[in-house]
Amino acid sequence: MRFLHTSDWHLGRSFHRVSLLDAQAAFLDHLVAVVAERGVEAVLVAGDVYDRAVPPLAAVELFDRSLHRLGALGVPVVMISGNHDSARRLGVGAGLLDRAGVHLRTDPAGVGEPVLLRDDAGDVACYGLPYLEPALVREEFATPRGGHTAVLSAAMDRVRADLAARPAGTRSVVLAHAFVTGGQVSDSERDITVGGVASVPTSVFAGVDYVALGHLHGCQTLAERVRYSGSPLAYSFSEATHRKSTWLVDLDAAGAVTAERIDAPVPRPLARLHGRLADLLADPALTPVEGAWVEATLTDTARPHEPMARLAERFPHVVSLAFAPGPADGTAAAASYADRLRGRDDRQVAEDFVAHVRPGATATADERAVLHAAFDAVRAADAREETAR
Repeated sequence: MRFLHTSDWHLGRSFHRVSLLDAQAAFLDHLVAVVAERGVEAVLVAGDVYDRAVPPLAAVELFDRSLHRLGALGVPVVMISGNHDSARRLGVGAGLLDRAGVHLRTDPAGVGEPVLLRDDAGDVACYGLPYLEPALVREEFATPRGGHTAVLSAAMDRVRADLAARPAGTRSVVLAHAFVTGGQVSDSERDITVGGVASVPTSVFAGVDYVALGHLHGCQTLAERVRYSGSPLAYSFSEATHRKSTWLVDLDAAGAVTAERIDAPVPRPLARLHGRLADLLADPALTPVEGAWVEATLTDTARPHEPMARLAERFPHVVSLAFAPGPADGTAAAASYADRLRGRDDRQVAEDFVAHVRPGATATADERAVLHAAFDAVRAADAREETAR
């Protein structure tokens, strides 16, 4: 069976206040064409269909049109909700849509109930694991303590139990939206760290033939059978080096996997420029990026006059401007506040603050526990609020 694995569409998202709706529509045109031209038998969408719980109407209309086009091809779609989606909103009408071949899996209680697809070799059981916020699903999975690893392990236990009861030779696919150990992050993913644990091991997904992951925006292979498709578009300059694509996955009769990357259309390349304003405006080596979306970091010791306007004369799509002035004597400049925070989660920043205001004494174990509990409580409250909207 041939699948097209995609995720993290983030419909309705903009890029530095520039609408990406046309670029997202172009990607979905591309996706439908690949499905038609490459003999795809099912489309797997591993979460973050929308960029926020209440998406703009134009994004909903684009989603609706795309599902109608896939339905017209007679190709089933298996889709889960991600941490940006409102699971309840995305799941509205799921029972009716099932009959049309659009299988929305947004309810944590249904993780052990697969979508059954069939080819000449028999059944393929597709299990959808929507984003599982630990604070909201612990009761469902009877995991009173622990973070993502605990709830995903419990969900996968249900998957394996259902699979074990099926006829021998039934192949299996799992869709999940999570941060899995070994994945490379970017600046545009929303932090889902819980209890100080940022990722779950790939071993959580043992026992299935293919795991279609969503959440991280870079296309990557964690194991032969465990892959992220990544987002189809770049949503931050940290993704400037990404090759955006989807996975075309073939699952043979024995459950062996082969995968091919299908490049996604690029609406406009990204470029990160760093240097003195005069140099950026004059450097002939920068001619190839004049049509790119540009992030410029100026190193002039004195802030130039109207730098954004002057940059836009050469780089009309400059969308981000920062300053990192170097000292006049050539010594190394002190790291900026953003540089000092890069790679550190909210809990680490809070613990650093404790150490800063209380010199010589870092946060105790009890204080760290209080901080972690506070952050988890806020995350859970935010998730409940989004669910209730």
